[in-house]
Amino acid sequence: MEEDVHRIELFRNRLRTLIVVEPVLDLLDFVPDEDKQRIRATLTQKGDICAADALLDAVIRGPRPPGWFVGFVAALETAGCGHAAKYAANEPPSAALEAENDNCVRLINLLQLSLVQMKTRDVCHRCHDRGRLTDEDRQNILAELDNRGPISGARLLLRRIMRNEIGWFSDFLDILRETEHMGLVRELQGEPLADPGEHLTNVYSESASLRDVSDPPADLKTEAQPEGEDVTTNLRRDSLYSSMDTGLDMSPNASLASVSDMDLYSELQDNQSMENLDCSMSECSKGPEGPDIVLHDYQMEVARPALDGNNIIVCLPTGSGKTRVAVYITKQHLDGRSSRGQPGKVVVLVNKVPLVDQHYSTEFGRFLKHRYKVERVSGNSQLKISFPEVIRKNDIIICTAQILENSFSSARGGHEDGIRLSDITLMVIDECHHTQKGGVYNNIMIRYLKQKHRNVQLQKEQKKPVNIPQILGLTASPGVGGARTQQKAEEHILRICANLDAVAIETKELGKEAKDPFKRIQSAAERKEDPFGDVIKGIMEEIHNHADLKPLCDPGTQNYEQWVVQKEQNAAKEENQKVRVCAEHLRQYNEALHQSNTIRMSDAFSFLNKFHAEELKKKYDPEAEESIQITDTERFLFALFKGKKEKLQDLAKHPEYENNSLTLLRETILKEFMGREEARGIIFTKTRLSAIALNQWISENKKFEACGVRASHLIGGGDQSVVKPMTSAEQKDILNKFRLGDINLLIATTVAEEGLDIKECNVVIRYGLVTNEIAMIQARGRGRAEDSSYTLVEMEGSGVAERESVNEYREKMMSRAIQRVQKLPRADYEKKEFQMQAIMEDRVRTKKKQQKSMKTEHPSKVRFSCRQCCAAVCSGQDIAIIENMHHVNVTPQFRELFLVRENTSLQERLLDYEVNGVIACKKCGQRWGSMMLYGGIECPCLHIKNFVVTYNKKNKVFSKWNELAIRFPAFDYVEHAQLVGQEDEDEEEEETE
Repeated sequence: MEEDVHRIELFRNRLRTLIVVEPVLDLLDFVPDEDKQRIRATLTQKGDICAADALLDAVIRGPRPPGWFVGFVAALETAGCGHAAKYAANEPPSAALEAENDNCVRLINLLQLSLVQMKTRDVCHRCHDRGRLTDEDRQNILAELDNRGPISGARLLLRRIMRNEIGWFSDFLDILRETEHMGLVRELQGEPLADPGEHLTNVYSESASLRDVSDPPADLKTEAQPEGEDVTTNLRRDSLYSSMDTGLDMSPNASLASVSDMDLYSELQDNQSMENLDCSMSECSKGPEGPDIVLHDYQMEVARPALDGNNIIVCLPTGSGKTRVAVYITKQHLDGRSSRGQPGKVVVLVNKVPLVDQHYSTEFGRFLKHRYKVERVSGNSQLKISFPEVIRKNDIIICTAQILENSFSSARGGHEDGIRLSDITLMVIDECHHTQKGGVYNNIMIRYLKQKHRNVQLQKEQKKPVNIPQILGLTASPGVGGARTQQKAEEHILRICANLDAVAIETKELGKEAKDPFKRIQSAAERKEDPFGDVIKGIMEEIHNHADLKPLCDPGTQNYEQWVVQKEQNAAKEENQKVRVCAEHLRQYNEALHQSNTIRMSDAFSFLNKFHAEELKKKYDPEAEESIQITDTERFLFALFKGKKEKLQDLAKHPEYENNSLTLLRETILKEFMGREEARGIIFTKTRLSAIALNQWISENKKFEACGVRASHLIGGGDQSVVKPMTSAEQKDILNKFRLGDINLLIATTVAEEGLDIKECNVVIRYGLVTNEIAMIQARGRGRAEDSSYTLVEMEGSGVAERESVNEYREKMMSRAIQRVQKLPRADYEKKEFQMQAIMEDRVRTKKKQQKSMKTEHPSKVRFSCRQCCAAVCSGQDIAIIENMHHVNVTPQFRELFLVRENTSLQERLLDYEVNGVIACKKCGQRWGSMMLYGGIECPCLHIKNFVVTYNKKNKVFSKWNELAIRFPAFDYVEHAQLVGQEDEDEEEEETE
């Protein structure tokens, strides 16, 4: 019985598209009446696929009396769903036949508007005679034809016949020949039409009057027919729109279409997001100014206030065309200013580097570079000119927000290399829900709000106000900001509006065309035995006893992680080497416990083994000129792992002890990829380590390869973990391969949650990862294709499912809050008190920083010591700054204290400098930073997280340099270059002597 249920789940994605609900439901006597009523209501309200889902849920949920499965298969066969019956009975067609059938379905969808012109009544009777339609099918189609007309009847016929068993397509072609539809036959076979309008005449034989082909009926006319374009082209165009609405996957396999259809189709293939589909047809008639931008009615509706010059937030679901709306508004803004003889400058801000190229290539550059100068800039840009120069030379600039903020700061400091807010006429802020809590978006908007309020004062003084840009915010989910009441949720929305100076937050219900992915939560039972974890916990207990540590929470949890990090920081400040090094090792064991509960035990073992190998290498480095100090505690820790290493390695080889969540993840992936004609998915996981390990696990499992899974991992670029970060070039390469289908499964951290536009993505899995409602909505929104699924895989008792439920509640709260805020008067939108509060909070933060800076002594008053061995390293007066970010120490005394090792991270060229190696303490081997090559000079670059900072006899630890309120001098390149040159000359003289 359970095998039958498992098989239904395995092929669920196929079954839900093949089942004709009503006749099957009538034949299932074991489904309770209340379930049948609910399923029929779903059919009426939400359509076939949702109703089929509800039917399958009812069958699986039960009751399931003896013989239920045989009855279910028989019901499918009797109701004319033979294709579905084959899958349910575990007799699916071969992969080749399945692919061929899928191509036939695509072709019917692609040419649907041509096909609905057939003689529906004649074709219906012939299909019934050949057994391709049941008696009930024929009655329903003829009733639809009589009540709603031949086109509506034809659509129902096409939907029904495509659910037949394989072989239906050749029968359908024969029926079209028999009913004298040779034009349609030739079109389906890819042959050119003798008369482009010949298939149009058939439909009018079903109606009382005939019209000329050149004057199609009103319901077939397009709203805006370009001059000189025939009706057939327009009809085919609408056919393609119809195909999109049915979730058509425009793959290269649809090779049977006619030449004209393939011309349109080839252009569709170039689109890289669901948003591009919205007006891809406009590219059929490209002019010298590039493709036209055509918006749907709902897109035009939300854009209208911005076209009138107002600041607004566009809040539309993912995949519904927010960016396309922004492109249209940008064009209208620049066109309008140009017609008035005014200069225009548009800056598009994003919060992640990959989105810079994405917005350029798929949206702003694609539609506007033919008319305006469009450029993109990010921290990894290879442009050698300054950012203000880019601003001056281009009309539209797409950049990361931090670059703009840095340039604003430079202008405020009096540098020429900066720009001012008045230089911009329109500012588009992508993912604008981040405009809060002191983030970079918020910093930019604070500048705007300050100038806005200054302008009010200037006007009172009868002075000319300073120009400020129009603001356009884009978001799919502003969230509720942790609100627990509806009132607080509304206040959060109003604050976002106030921060963006928006007069409205524009939303639109998209109705049936916008369906959320099918969602499920899979819970894995806790494993009965965990000997691998028990050994690790035993090691941790011995370390607790050695260092006299008494944790207040269980190992393997997030609370334990926070506790041990705090212990390590306190020990570093107190120069307690014993506790500090024990805490560092405990942190690694805690991470290994987390890994063994989410990925393989072998991955957790490899992680621990690698950590200890690298620590040992620090202490026993053969390249070090002097022996590196090793303490008794370190010897104890190394011996402890060595003593348990063999046992851990042996336990990691026993699959019966693996965690059940990994097994559940495997079943979920296989089900999705086996049950779909073409799957494209993303797995979201918590850490970079787990993303890499899951990718390796998939690549080593032959079952995944047999199902056509081609996986790769995608992680962030910041160097903030033990894992080598991804460069922007690597990220871009992976994303391009995913878009093209070379990779069809991404294992990603949260770096891929926002903004990733892959229209074919139809599988989203969150693997034990739940944060807030915004992240949930964003992750779910990565599933852009029709018939997408969203699965949460969790371990029982982890609380993940409960947090997901809370997020779902908050999502509903957010929707209600937006609706209520939209009904408020415009004056309430402005919420001047919120804006003034944001300005005052910024002033308080700035004042605190200034006061902190004023209290700071000369850099010489600050001392740095090694975080591990507490050895004195240098004074603050030895440190200089390169490019306002890199803290270097180039003194000869400092060079005597460290050794240089190979940099295991990828060496990436970044403008004028590159990372060359790792610098580490000669005494204990603790990493201190990296060796930079700056303008041909080697500069040791210090990472503050590796040091203890002493000021006024108090020790502190910092994670970032900007947390230390000290003003270090700028690096004098010329002076140091002269010193290096002098040293080289002295060495040459010594060699000569």
